[in-house]
Amino acid sequence: MIRREYMSDKSMEYVLNQGEAPISHAMKEYAGDGALAFHTPGHKQGLGAHRLLKELITEAGLRQEVSLMEELDDLHEPEGCIKAAEALAAELWGAEDTLFIINGTTGAIHAMLMGTLSPGDEVLIPRNVHRSIMGGVILAGAVPVYVQPEVDARLGIAMGLSLSAVQEAIAAHPAARALVAVYPTYYGYGCDLRAIAEAVHRAGMLLLVDEAHGAHLRFSDELPSQAIQLGADVAAQSTHKLLGSMTQTSMLHVGSHRVDRSRLRQAAGLLQSTSPNQLLLASLDIARLQMAEEGRERMAEAVRLSRFLRDEVNKINGLYSPGLESCRAGADSGAVCLDYTKVTVNLDGIDVDGPQAELILRHQYKVQCELSDARNLLFIISMADNEAVVTRLLAALKDLAASHLPGENKDNIHECRAAMGDMPAPRQRLSPREAFFAAFRAVPLQEAIGAASAETVAFYPPGVPLLCPGEEITAEIVSYIRRYQALGMRLSGPADGRLETIRVIK
Repeated sequence: MIRREYMSDKSMEYVLNQGEAPISHAMKEYAGDGALAFHTPGHKQGLGAHRLLKELITEAGLRQEVSLMEELDDLHEPEGCIKAAEALAAELWGAEDTLFIINGTTGAIHAMLMGTLSPGDEVLIPRNVHRSIMGGVILAGAVPVYVQPEVDARLGIAMGLSLSAVQEAIAAHPAARALVAVYPTYYGYGCDLRAIAEAVHRAGMLLLVDEAHGAHLRFSDELPSQAIQLGADVAAQSTHKLLGSMTQTSMLHVGSHRVDRSRLRQAAGLLQSTSPNQLLLASLDIARLQMAEEGRERMAEAVRLSRFLRDEVNKINGLYSPGLESCRAGADSGAVCLDYTKVTVNLDGIDVDGPQAELILRHQYKVQCELSDARNLLFIISMADNEAVVTRLLAALKDLAASHLPGENKDNIHECRAAMGDMPAPRQRLSPREAFFAAFRAVPLQEAIGAASAETVAFYPPGVPLLCPGEEITAEIVSYIRRYQALGMRLSGPADGRLETIRVIK
């Protein structure tokens, strides 16, 4: 039981204990109190729930699926169990403050940008950012200045920003308010974030980090350090991606006094529901509890399994799984460290591309990867995995490779040379916000060359924008889109999902 002391101003002070889950505790207390429910939600603690919903959520869970009661606290002005849960998370992750987010890391990133930027502010952004960052730029009214990440030619994937590229961008745009960094990348590579933080702070700028794929880093000395430890002012983490919370739950960690915490909370309040789902909040609290109790042991096993998997993949004829050899030190390097739990499998040595291999594994072997691109598959080894599932994955990869060895008439399936980072950013003719609100018309894609895009175009995953609102559409981009579509990559962003037409600024 968590001890609570009510103060004269009706707020609560919690004696923090990493062995407790205050939100879950408060929910159980309310559900067990026996009060008649003349309040939302409409299923009335499960009494009116359909049988399928009861199969989806346990009866105990439905009884606790309420919100806004006094003892359940207020996400936007937390004073009770949510405040305690956020404080416990901040303590565990080493942050100065932590905000719980229930509309995904997209919501966390939007709050991070809206809470730190103002209309007209320049912000330095790597080109390989997730589309959610562009959404945050539009909401904040900021002006993006793109910085090209390093690209690994062998793998055909974008890495992180190099220190030299950041220093050049700072020199060219000294009035910029902040730098947004992606750390680690979707494929697990990390830039020299500590050196970048020092350079950014010397210039009087903020370091804002999309750390969607780094919530687990805190719990292993064998993995790269997390962003807050390396100097990030704010970092958005997807607790659900690699830890044990429910999908759509994330945390926003504050690492310094350079940011206004009240403004961050105000931004989060604007962007999140006023009726937050208590089950989502409880899952964040419980995920924190789980990592406090057994996080280091579970991550040690995940690292061991991922290293074993990488070593075994490299014994398979035609496959290659990169390790630390893809990283290098120096100011011009965008990859100085690797999260081992992200296992990339390069397919250049066999006669199948990434999307085809993903479908074969999914339907023939009942194995689903995290993502595929033209030349690679990505597998995530989390704290939930064990030796049996890794062994099954290895058997599937061995069979896949043996069944698709290169033939004499092999097509050039690797014509599409890699990720979005290998193409210079298009010319920006309007700011993303101006373009978002501008009048537009839909034209055939081929006829749009030379026009400014009115929408975002990305292939998902990984969700990296190929075109952002306000950018000029070029013949090279049109050709790139068609090649990737031919490979079966899924478009995200445009109103016309097949991109036979695209919206352009009138």
